[in-house]
Amino acid sequence: MSRAEWLLTGRRVVVKVGSSSVSGDNAAQIPHLVDSLARLHAAGAEVILVSSGAIATGVPFLKLEERPDDLATQQAAAAVGQNILVNRYQRALTTHEIVAGQVLLTAHDLDNPTHRGNAKRALERLLQLGILPIINENDTVATHEIRFGDNDRLAALVARLIGADRLVLLSDVDALYTAPPAVAGATRIAEVAYGDRLEGVEIGETQSGWGTGGAATKVQAARLAADAGTEVLLTETRLLPAVLDGADHGTWFGAREPEPTA
Repeated sequence: MSRAEWLLTGRRVVVKVGSSSVSGDNAAQIPHLVDSLARLHAAGAEVILVSSGAIATGVPFLKLEERPDDLATQQAAAAVGQNILVNRYQRALTTHEIVAGQVLLTAHDLDNPTHRGNAKRALERLLQLGILPIINENDTVATHEIRFGDNDRLAALVARLIGADRLVLLSDVDALYTAPPAVAGATRIAEVAYGDRLEGVEIGETQSGWGTGGAATKVQAARLAADAGTEVLLTETRLLPAVLDGADHGTWFGAREPEPTA
């Protein structure tokens, strides 16, 4: 099965996009990303978007030149940026007659059984109603001690929560490599079999000034999702349309096989 067939035949697809792909000058990528989400939606998939970018989007509106270090200013930037970010998504989704629903979560929400059940119920109902949930960490109330750490992990936990069969991790890097892509001799890893420890692979950290995750967090998230039976594709945001057209980009992570039923 090709990458395109793999994605377009997904029953429930979680797509995660990083801050650097949808903020600053790259905010212009949002309509193109939405076109791909709409394509999955039209193919019959229930689509959930996990989008970073609230703080990065809000910072310019606070007249700041770089990401703030203090928690209060980060929270203020998130409050402003989340509103603007979701509006940008909705404007693009409206051209496809799709309505978004905003869902903000904290790590505590997914740790607490009652909150986790409430989140699952709300997401299931949104999907039943044909709404495209847009999920982000609730940066306005989250503290350093109880954060997910990065939205790759959040996306994997959401995929597990709702039983997604596909997870797409999008960033500004096109695939996982045997070493950081800037290192001479680094080669793309097209597939990672379930359980592969990736021995000998040098996995780098984030190079972006805005995002909190790098290749290491994406591999950890991919394994977390794969353990629950969710297949994962890691690729670059701008390459998703080409992947849907059949191009061979990114790294595919195989998932754990379901337990045989008696």
